[in-house]
Amino acid sequence: MNDLPPDLPRLRTLETWLVVSLERVRQHIAAAEQREAERQQGEERRPPPPDWILELGIGVGAPPSEVHAGDCYAIGRRQRPITRDQALEALGEGVRACVHCRPDTELGVL
Repeated sequence: MNDLPPDLPRLRTLETWLVVSLERVRQHIAAAEQREAERQQGEERRPPPPDWILELGIGVGAPPSEVHAGDCYAIGRRQRPITRDQALEALGEGVRACVHCRPDTELGVL
C-alpha cells in the first residue's frame, strides 16, 4: 500500500513541504532549548533566600506584623530581609513569631 503520489512533480512538492516543515520544527526546538538554557541560568544566578524576614504591617509607619525564617511558605508580600540580630531584636520587642516556621524556636527565644 503506497500512499505517496506516483508522479515526480507531486513528489517534489511533497519533498519541499517536508523540508519547510522540518525547518519550522528545528526553529521551535532551538527556541525551546534557548528558553530552557535561560531558565537554568536564572536559577543558577538567583540569590539565596535571606535567613530571616520581617513581614511589614499595612500602611506607612505601621509596626511589623511577623518574623519569619527566610524559607517560610507563609511570608506575605510586604517583607524585608533582616539579620539574625534584627530578628532577635524584633522578637524581643514583641513582634509575633510565625506559627508555621517558628523562628523563635530556631533563634533560641522561648
